Amino acid sequence: MPKRSLRSARESGPTYSVKIRLSGSWIISGFTLLELLVVVVIIGLLASYVAPRYFAQIGKSEVTVARSQIEAFERALDSFRLDVGRYPTTEEGLDALLRRPANATAWNGPYLKKEVPPDPWGHPYTYRAPGAKGEFEIVSFGKDGQPGGSGENADVTNQ
Repeated sequence: MPKRSLRSARESGPTYSVKIRLSGSWIISGFTLLELLVVVVIIGLLASYVAPRYFAQIGKSEVTVARSQIEAFERALDSFRLDVGRYPTTEEGLDALLRRPANATAWNGPYLKKEVPPDPWGHPYTYRAPGAKGEFEIVSFGKDGQPGGSGENADVTNQ
């Protein structure tokens, strides 16, 4: 870096510098405000490119977690059916996997290790028997908790 006098450094604009004394003379080194602004703009541009991709991955992972939980419920419901001879009714719901329903004499549960968790967005899963396309249906209504939607608000179902 070329040596500059203290006077020429003041004339070129504000700087963030370090003064170093070598063998009797002062050397000023540092960055001008313009150089710092260029770096901040570049970092901002990189962040605006990376952030949407990062947050999109988070939304995809929540959908993946919901699908995994629904698959675990399906396995537990299949075990319930093998023991009891039917799937739980809509009124019994997923709670029948943890506590014996009144009319299920051959119940051999609990079929889940823990309480039924909420979906990744904090909403309860909806269970219906019979389902729209099968013997039962398990639905997470997505981030907004409302039927329908797209993207993160789309329903996640076993059907």
